[in-house]
Formats: sequence, structure tokens, C-alpha cells
Amino acid sequence: MTRRTTPKRAPLNRDRVLRAALELADEGGIGALTMQGIGRRLGVEAMSLYRHVRNKDDILDGIVDLVFAEVERPADRSNWRTVLRAQSISTRAALRRHPWAIALMESRMTPGPANLRTHEDTITVLLDAGCSAVMATHAYNLVDSYVLGFALQEVNLPFSNAEELAAVGEPLIAQVPADQYPNLVRVSAELFACGFNYADEFEFGLDLILDGIERALRGS
Repeated sequence: MTRRTTPKRAPLNRDRVLRAALELADEGGIGALTMQGIGRRLGVEAMSLYRHVRNKDDILDGIVDLVFAEVERPADRSNWRTVLRAQSISTRAALRRHPWAIALMESRMTPGPANLRTHEDTITVLLDAGCSAVMATHAYNLVDSYVLGFALQEVNLPFSNAEELAAVGEPLIAQVPADQYPNLVRVSAELFACGFNYADEFEFGLDLILDGIERALRGS
């Protein structure tokens, strides 16, 4: 007689708890993140999670750090502009995957190693480019604010591509009196006609910011 064996469950650890929490946040936002929900996801009692995480703040610190860990940092760090551009594009992509993280990326009081490493590497590449501490902070804050702000606006828009923009925008603009708002109506019509994609604005704006930083560095 063959004895039937039950598959062994992977042992519970901090990484599994945080990965489960990340999945829940991706599915339902931070509001969906509860110890009971994480426990159900892992098939364990909620109380058993406390062997691996202290509390919900510890979980938030951990999953924000997982998002920071997804930001790709170029191996060649000899050119500050190339580094900041690549990191910004990668950060925006990570925030599109995890939109709940937008408001939390710079708010954690107990940052994890990936969070700290991202900040350290970015400051270092700016200092190596000749920035003073103050100028490096100006540049970092400017780029960071742009990336987070664009990601926040992008996730709240009622469209995600050119076709959806036209579908949403054309009926809206049709209600706008063209004699009172002629330029708004004209520009909107041109954008709908050319297949304007809001997502393409990100790199255009990013390059303008990097151009400004480059000019500031030349003049310092």
C-alpha cells in the first residue's frame, strides 16, 4: 500500500511575509493590507507573522524597500545624466507596477537597505560629477519630485493610452464653448487627431530637467 504524502509547506520567513504583503497591496492598495489578510494569503494564523515582522509599520518599511529594490541602477556610473535618466525611468516603471507606493517612497522613518542604497548611489554620482552637497540635494529633489509627481498624476488619469484619451476627451471638449476657450479646444482637437499619448510626456519632461541640471553644473 502506497502512503500518500502531504506536500511540505515552505517555511515562513520575513521575505515570504513581505512578498505576500506586496501582493495584497498591489491587488487592493494599502487599505487591503492587514495581518489577517497576509496570514490567509500564506495559510497561517495572523499571530504567527509576528515572529518575522514587528507590526504593520515594519511591513510597510519592508514592502517599500522591495519596490526600491526593483529600481535598476546602471553598472556604468561614470555619467551622472545617464545614471539619473535610467534610474528615473526604472523608478517610474516600478511605481506603475506598485501605485500604492508613490506616497510612501520618501516617507519611511526606518528605511531599508535598498532604499538607503538608492539614495547613497544617487548622491554619490552627483557628488562625483562635481556637485556640492547643496547642489546634489537640489538635483536629487528635483528629479525625485518629478518622477513621483508624474507617477501620481499618471495613475489617477481616467485613460491610459491615446485611444482612451480620445474616447474620454472628445465628449468632454465637445461641451466646452469654443468661443470662450478657443485655444483649449484647438489644442485638444490637435492632440486627439495626432494620437497624443500622455505616457510619452515622461521622458520629454525628464530630459528638460536634466538639461537644466547640466546647465547649472556648467555654471557652478
